[in-house]
Amino acid sequence: MSARLFCGFLLLAVFLSGLNGSRPAVNQELSTILNELWSLDVNRMTPGIDYTISVQGRASFVSQGSQTVQDHASQPLFSNVNESKLRNITTFSSFMTLLDNYERSTGVTEQVTTEELTEMEFFLDAVLETKVMKRAHQYLVRKGQSSSDLRLFKKQLNLIWFHLYHRQRNTGLDSSGFEHVFVGETKSGTEIIGFHNWVQFYLQEKNQHLDYKGYKAREHDLPDQDDHVLNLQFSWHGVVKPIGSAFIGTSPEFEMAVFTIVFLMNTERSTIVVVNIDQCQMELVVIRHGRSLGTAYPKLLSSNSRHVRQHAH
Repeated sequence: MSARLFCGFLLLAVFLSGLNGSRPAVNQELSTILNELWSLDVNRMTPGIDYTISVQGRASFVSQGSQTVQDHASQPLFSNVNESKLRNITTFSSFMTLLDNYERSTGVTEQVTTEELTEMEFFLDAVLETKVMKRAHQYLVRKGQSSSDLRLFKKQLNLIWFHLYHRQRNTGLDSSGFEHVFVGETKSGTEIIGFHNWVQFYLQEKNQHLDYKGYKAREHDLPDQDDHVLNLQFSWHGVVKPIGSAFIGTSPEFEMAVFTIVFLMNTERSTIVVVNIDQCQMELVVIRHGRSLGTAYPKLLSSNSRHVRQHAH
């Protein structure tokens, strides 16, 4: 059996096991380092203090490409966010300056100005100053995946997250890992792809470009306002995302560090790992685009340590 065929069977088995209610084993080593990063994430926002969310109703099934959707959330997801705190934390403020640097539609060539390059540099420098990314760097050096030279590690991060590539065939360089994961894109005007960041979600919702439709979860696993990962449904500029997911309240450096580690510790085109971080059990999905990131997102499996109690029973 070819390696590619084997990977195909493996991915199919993972998806089918998810449908059957059983899950692949928790990756304990990854869980350990990611919990270290979690504890070091001093810039993480605190639910109920720095922001307030209202999860409201369970979203209904919507097929991909359909623009007809019932709204199970009459209110926004974010009822309050401490914007002054966001603006006063360098990684958040420099992250927010990058969000308007991209063309929303795939197939439209990205034009990068010198000012935008400077903003990217500033953001990466700020991220590299944090304890979260320093610890991630240490781990990756120990694992032989990154150079101990900070300049080379910064180049590596730049290649993974900011290198432009073709997402749509027969077009110019129209996408990057950062744009896809943190900003979001639309495809053919009928589909939202990527868009897995809570700050972008909040800002787009505040500006009335985005409408939250409700959460996605199984019957016995209802989310609450303290959850740091949510599966959700929304529309953006009138286009529907049937099911999306994002960390909530976490810092940009935490999310970048998590997905960079998963990206570099695996060589398959598509990687799905199960980890326990704080009180949540989640899948982390990472898909490569050559030596850059195609997409990356968390998918909540259970929260409030419910997976721990289930195991105990």
